[in-house]
Amino acid sequence: MKKPFSWDHYSDQAALLQDRAYKKRMRKKELFSLVKTYILALFMLPLAWIVMPFAKRKPAQSRNFFTLGVDFQRESEATLQMLDELGVQSILVRIGLWELEKLPQLEAFVQKNAHRHIVCKIMQDREHIEDLELLKNDLIPIFSLKHIDVFEIGTTINRAKWGFFSVNEYLSFYKVAYKLKKEHFNDIKLIGSGVIDFEFHWTVHTLFNFCACKYDGISALLYVDRRGAPENTQLGFNLSDKIALLSSLVSISPKTAKNIYITETNWPITGTAPYAPTSEKECVSEAQYANYMVRYYLLAFASAQLELVSWHQLIAKGYGLVEYDFDKKTLRKRGAYKAYKAMLRHLQGAEFLRMDIKRGHYRIMCVQNGKLLEIHWNVLVEKELDFSDGYEIYDLFGTKVASSTVTIGQSPYYIYDTKAIVE
Repeated sequence: MKKPFSWDHYSDQAALLQDRAYKKRMRKKELFSLVKTYILALFMLPLAWIVMPFAKRKPAQSRNFFTLGVDFQRESEATLQMLDELGVQSILVRIGLWELEKLPQLEAFVQKNAHRHIVCKIMQDREHIEDLELLKNDLIPIFSLKHIDVFEIGTTINRAKWGFFSVNEYLSFYKVAYKLKKEHFNDIKLIGSGVIDFEFHWTVHTLFNFCACKYDGISALLYVDRRGAPENTQLGFNLSDKIALLSSLVSISPKTAKNIYITETNWPITGTAPYAPTSEKECVSEAQYANYMVRYYLLAFASAQLELVSWHQLIAKGYGLVEYDFDKKTLRKRGAYKAYKAMLRHLQGAEFLRMDIKRGHYRIMCVQNGKLLEIHWNVLVEKELDFSDGYEIYDLFGTKVASSTVTIGQSPYYIYDTKAIVE
């Protein structure tokens, strides 16, 4: 079976498409669809922006919200141990349509995680995009897997190196999965369209079309690493604004249930080339990585518009919570591992109340186990705050702070008001 154009085993993604002539020829072939994508976006994006303030919010189901991407083939026993240690209740696994010989291994891994919520991302290759009968036949054994709650059909559809050259190609691809669901697997959930980055004109076309198919939710690979911190803006939109715009698009589309899944995001770590998935320009230190990760989750949680955010991923040398040394076959837990564990401890099961932003100072208020929980950070200046008796303060890594005075800066603090008992 043919593999993707080529696969980058360092960064675990499709490699850049080197055949420029082929790429140009395929884009020309799909010109009608590409023009339709931009025309639809010209009308629908302004409409979505207008209705953004009216998009309905809903409490995040925080058991599944904090999802962690895992490679079922990489140190699987160590992975299982770390998932338990972290307290992870929701995971995302990936399987390529070109590697179905690994299905028994995936099935065994899923069985061991049957107590967790599981999302399966089905990655495409060009052969399955062109041969829809082959696609149908190969989806059947994947859809037959037990204990998987959601299947994401395709990924990164707006990057030619992943095999798609237009939304029309993706819709034909997705329709095969949708028909299989309707005819034989009516109890599974299918999500799409897997657009990467803030390129919602592609998402628009997947949401507004005449394809005889629907989604159980919309997936997005909403990276913001090229802008630095998650609070930074792109075309005037920060992370919170991007989520709100996507939610607005979903709310006015007749094609999907009103569920949004961020199925991939991270920051690359400096000094890890060629394992980093982007250039050194986008890379951050391990300390920044931990800060940005938690703040991304906090902003996404406060949006009250997402089903889950899946961090990509547990073990990866260039961008994981745990560094994997390919030569020594050893694992090293980064500071972000401790930060992720602390975040789950404080926020899994929490009920979001409100978020306040004032001159770069962010404060999120939640209820956790009947206690009022505040999370503070400041992206502009460091600010000293004093909390009187009756407060419990924990830093980014879950360490309890002895002093009642803390300096609020780039790293979030979890602060409990033990006197405020919330029914």
